[in-house]
Amino acid sequence: MKKITIILSLLLLLTNNIYSQTQAAASAEALAKQLANPVAALISVPFQNNYDFNVGPLNGLKYTLNIQPVIPISIGEKWNMISRTIIPITFQKDVTLDGETEFGLGDIVQSIFFSPKEVKNGLVWGVGPIFLLPTATDDALGIKKWAAGPNALVLKLQGQWTYGALVNHMWDIGGSGSAEVNATFFQPFATYATPTGASFTIASENTQSWNNDIFGGFIGAYYAKVITVGKFMMQVGGGPKVYYGNNPFNPGWGFRLNVISLFPK
Repeated sequence: MKKITIILSLLLLLTNNIYSQTQAAASAEALAKQLANPVAALISVPFQNNYDFNVGPLNGLKYTLNIQPVIPISIGEKWNMISRTIIPITFQKDVTLDGETEFGLGDIVQSIFFSPKEVKNGLVWGVGPIFLLPTATDDALGIKKWAAGPNALVLKLQGQWTYGALVNHMWDIGGSGSAEVNATFFQPFATYATPTGASFTIASENTQSWNNDIFGGFIGAYYAKVITVGKFMMQVGGGPKVYYGNNPFNPGWGFRLNVISLFPK
């Protein structure tokens, strides 16, 4: 009888362990899919580390940490409002002048999306305004201009795949800087999320400045994984970036490392 009790206890422990692992995997997979959706109802705080090399004519070095809190707010039974903020902190050397170093806060970008809660046929969309705030602590890290414009996102959820695009356009609306803002940003992306919480993403980020006919962009390929550290869940990942376009300050190449703190409901 004692042996049977021990065997039953071991089987129960094994079953609970398998169930916990299955639940954790399912949760990780769901989070990986939500993270591929910029307007998902998930509070997250990404810390996006960008390392760029051979920047501009002087082959400079540039590091930018983008702190990007995403906060969804329910505004009724049918709609969510999603706040997405980009707070850049930059260090660069040999970019503006040979031997010159700049470090500090850049211009903050604030986006607001209004997105329906109901998803029909896997189609997700959001629209709203975008604002550029002249918060740079160094003249080389900002343009001293206020700017604003429309912002839109559309994506398709299809099994393990999420693919779509984000687009916005900004015009300057004031400020002391001499540069005029009339620029379009376009970011297509595709993400495959695995059942274990890993994801593979290919995306490009492109900016067209219409006043001076300057275009710059890059394509990146990233791997990421949802992990648990103690009681906290996060996604860690990264990958290379390859630049293109006629922007004279384009880097030659770069690397992105993401650490995203997750706060699932």
